[in-house]
Amino acid sequence: MPRLDRRQMLAALAAGTLPESVAASAAQTPRPVAVRSAAPDTRPNTLVILMEDLRWDALGCTGHPFVKTPNIDRIAREGVRFENVFATTPLGSPSRASFLTGQWAHQHEIRNNGENGPTSMRLKTYPLLQQQAGYETAFIGKWQMGLDDSPRPGFDRWVSFRGHGQYVNPVLNIDGRSGPQAGYVTDVLNAQAVEFVRKRRGKPFSLTLSHKAVQGPFIAPERHRTLFSGEVVKRAASSADTLDGKPVLRRTLTGTAQTLRPPTDEAIRQQLQCLTSVDEGLGRIFAALEEMRQLDNTLIVFASGNGCFWGEHGLSDKRAAYEESIRIPLLMRYPKLIRPGTRLRNYVLNTDLASTMVEISRSNPVPEMKGRSLVPLLEGRARDWRRSFLCEYFEEAAFPRIPSWQAIRTERWKYIRYTNIDGMDELYDLASDPGEVRNLISDSATQSALDDCREDMARLWRETF
Repeated sequence: MPRLDRRQMLAALAAGTLPESVAASAAQTPRPVAVRSAAPDTRPNTLVILMEDLRWDALGCTGHPFVKTPNIDRIAREGVRFENVFATTPLGSPSRASFLTGQWAHQHEIRNNGENGPTSMRLKTYPLLQQQAGYETAFIGKWQMGLDDSPRPGFDRWVSFRGHGQYVNPVLNIDGRSGPQAGYVTDVLNAQAVEFVRKRRGKPFSLTLSHKAVQGPFIAPERHRTLFSGEVVKRAASSADTLDGKPVLRRTLTGTAQTLRPPTDEAIRQQLQCLTSVDEGLGRIFAALEEMRQLDNTLIVFASGNGCFWGEHGLSDKRAAYEESIRIPLLMRYPKLIRPGTRLRNYVLNTDLASTMVEISRSNPVPEMKGRSLVPLLEGRARDWRRSFLCEYFEEAAFPRIPSWQAIRTERWKYIRYTNIDGMDELYDLASDPGEVRNLISDSATQSALDDCREDMARLWRETF
């Protein structure tokens, strides 16, 4: 057989025309290996900073008269502020689950702040989907969906605590091992977040930083305990609500639930003192992202699980369907997608975050997510965006003042239906009565609007299953 050069031999080998002995020898001959460098992963990191009990109007960028939040405001200045954002259930654990899963509480079944451990183990969260898509994931802070602090599926790094935790010297579960940590909880959690951001890695990361702040009873760090001491707390006009149109709030209840107790001015100042340490920590996170040259490659999200009352309708805490409870802040920064200083008035829900994260990280979506991705809004190509939405709350035994309710909010109307109590429903014309003082449920002139709200509520209920 004539001698073949390597090119001829490989062609004959491919064609199957070489003798067996020569073919075996050719197969063993080392071949040059073409080295291909892996394409860089261009997907953005995602960083979600989630607060508790922070009103939408308690930030500098949303118009608070004396609070200083320069680092939080930076997200809005260099990104987008959504102006009409709402929690579908204004309570910590259910809202946190809705942020993570894109589902309403009646879907994910985290309906209160009690024992939800087994249920939370089964949640299909966006960090779980990101992890499956190659992200390095971390959860740092308040989980509360269950009475234990054990690591949940979907997170490579886990730093959390039992229940509500404590402001000073918290006990943290770090990757399955619990122990006390010296210091103020917000500072400790911020330090953990900075450490995670500074880690060198070859793939994008997803970090959820879920603060205990600004939940009561409020304990600020020593360095801030005289902050805002000379500032006057201004109350909304609805703080003088006589409750004539709110029979549900005038019900006779036993024990301490009978009396409505609005927060004191000092309690409101203390809450804002706690917020200041969150803002300081965000400044350190910004610095860490810049140090790692990841700032503009990171989608930064700042939000709150629910709002809170500062005496409106005589209320404190949250849970009720009025604006101060269900309306929340939402800010995002990601220069590759969002123009600096953008402000959007579209109705956005906490259930929209999960779908947004899935799209932007190119993870595999799941049909259970009922929220809508915000990417089309940010790109200016959204069509047929929602003009109404459904909220809900499931009564907790420890808080009987607020019974279970469902609410529909449109651009003009809010209808509140108390699901376990007859004759106490409420209807408000938000155009003429933004403080929700005059209940129009029995006004003959509003019956057409009421019928529309009921029909819309039934439609939205069906769509969330």
